[in-house]
This record gives sequence, C-alpha cells and structure tokens, in this order.
Amino acid sequence: MMSRQAFLCSVGSLYLSLLLFFSLLMDVYARPANHSVLKERAGEAREENEILPPDHLNGVKMELDGHLNKEFHQEVFLGKEREEFEEDSQPRRNRRKLVGIFSKVDINNDKKISAKEMQRWIMEKTDEHFQEAVEENKMHFRAVDPDGDGRVSWDEYKIKFLASKGFNEKEIAEKIKNNEELKIDEETQEVLDNLKDRWYQADNPPPDLLLSEQEFLSFLHPEHSRGMLHFMVQEIVRDLDQDGDKKLTLSEFISLPVGTVENQQAQDIDDDWVRDRRKEFQEVIDANHDGIVTMEELEEYMDPMNEHNALNEARQMIAVADENQNHHLELEEILKYSEYFTGSKLMDYARNVHEEF
Repeated sequence: MMSRQAFLCSVGSLYLSLLLFFSLLMDVYARPANHSVLKERAGEAREENEILPPDHLNGVKMELDGHLNKEFHQEVFLGKEREEFEEDSQPRRNRRKLVGIFSKVDINNDKKISAKEMQRWIMEKTDEHFQEAVEENKMHFRAVDPDGDGRVSWDEYKIKFLASKGFNEKEIAEKIKNNEELKIDEETQEVLDNLKDRWYQADNPPPDLLLSEQEFLSFLHPEHSRGMLHFMVQEIVRDLDQDGDKKLTLSEFISLPVGTVENQQAQDIDDDWVRDRRKEFQEVIDANHDGIVTMEELEEYMDPMNEHNALNEARQMIAVADENQNHHLELEEILKYSEYFTGSKLMDYARNVHEEF
C-alpha cells in the first residue's frame, strides 16, 4: 500500500506535469501572435532604414557620428565576401576562402602580396561597396518616389520619413498639402532639420529642391559625392570641435562621449577607445604631423576612393602581419592574423597550408 509521503509526491509530480503541459500549450498558441509582432517590427525597421541615411558607410574609415569604423579592414579586404566569413563557423572552410582571396590579390603569382597589389585590391573592394550602394539606392529611391516621376521633393520624403516614425501617412500628407502645423516631438524635429540641411546639400545646381536618383544617392551615401563628402566632414568637425576654430586638436579628437564611467570594464573600454583614436589621429589623419587636423586633412582621410590613402592603408595592413619584415605578406602570415583581415580567428592556421595552396 502506498505511503502518505509517496502519495503526496505522486500528486505533486502530476501537478507539475499538468502545469508544464498548459504552459507549453499557452506558449504554442501565443507564438503566432508574437512572431507577427516581430515581423511587423522588422518590416518597420526595414522601411525606416530604406529612407534614413545610414550612420555606417561600408569602406569608409569613419562613421557619420565621428566614431572610427572598427570593421574597415575587413570591409576593404573581403568586400562582399565578408558576410560569408561572418556566417560560416567552420575554420577549415574559411581558411580555404582566405587562400582563394590570397591568390586573387597576388596577381603576379609570386606567393606574396606587395603594397601595390594590396592597394589595387583595396580599391577594387571599395568599388564593390560603391556598386552595392548604387543598387540599394535604386530600391530606396522607388520607396520615396510614390508618383514615379524620377524626382523626389522634400515634402514627399518628409511624409515617408514621418510615416516610418509611426505618424499617419495620409494625415501628414494632408496637413503638409494644406500648410497646416505638424505636431512633432522635439527629437524628431531635430532629426528632420538635420536631414533637410543634408537634402539641400545633395541638391545639385541649379537647385530645385527635387532630388534625382543620383542626387538621392548622394543624400544617402555622401561618399559618392565630393560636395557631400565635404559637407559630411563639416558635420563631423562641428560635433567634435570644442573651441569653434573648425580644426581638431588631439585632445578634441580623443575626448570621450558624454557619460560617466560606472565600473572597471567601462573604464577599460574607454581606455581602448582613447588609445585607438590617438593612434589614428597621430599616425594617419594628421598628414603633416603638426598636431592639428584641418577639414582638408579629414576630407582626404574620409575619401574612400583616394588612391594615396589606399596605398597607405595597404602598407599598414601589411605591417600588422609582416612577421619576417620583408614588406610583403605571405599566406602563412595572413592566415595567422586572420582575425585582423576577416574578423574570424582560424585555429591551426598552418595546418595543410601548402597542401591547400
């Protein structure tokens, strides 16, 4: 006969089983609704990204907010293949891809990469990013050109932008048409004002406040236009320049963003941030090494199609992994320093190198 203690344990187990069953049942019924919400949010994010200029520009050394582009080396070394390295967790497959890239960069087949070969490769990968931006721009332009006339007015863009922020598109369109006041929060209005300045800058002479597809490309991707590149640099300098002289000192460039350091981990991150910016300022951006970065120097630094910059970048990339100090890169060196070039760390990099190559 079952003891009282055993009976209670049995009842308790049954209760927990039933509770778990109903929890799972409720979760199953809840999932479609949750997935629907996630899809809607993802759709909204995509719609907003289609019309908002991105902070991050592939193949450009600095973000639009003035931060250094941490992925720059991988972007100009891998081009479109960067996504494959990010998605593939198999070191052996990534090693083979890297061997294939080495062969493409080494155009004279002497089993080593020179600075000139790396410069050519960097320019080729940068152009890839340009072409990708052009293709994406065609899709984005259609999203903001509702009447398909090949021209987008500021008002048309403004309506789409506010709709992506949750405003009722028809109501906004009607109010703009009737010159009625729009009730917009201060933060959104500030973003709109900045976008309007950028819109005017992208409007090539003669100005008509209507952007063509090419002008819209300059609006979204200022690296495609010398004039917009200049405007982008002005914006960055304005944000970092503390004394208003339209130049940047080292102290201005390495000043930490507004915020407090809460713990040692945050302090370490801040220390890394300062160290990286100091190195970039002194060794790369400040071309004449006078301790001051002018807008002209920053513009040259930001120009992704500057061949002189590409050559300097090639030399720097080689210097990182050039263990035998011959000013070239061998396959073994690239494989060993794969994390720098691809963002992926390849274990046992030397295994079967010559066999695969």
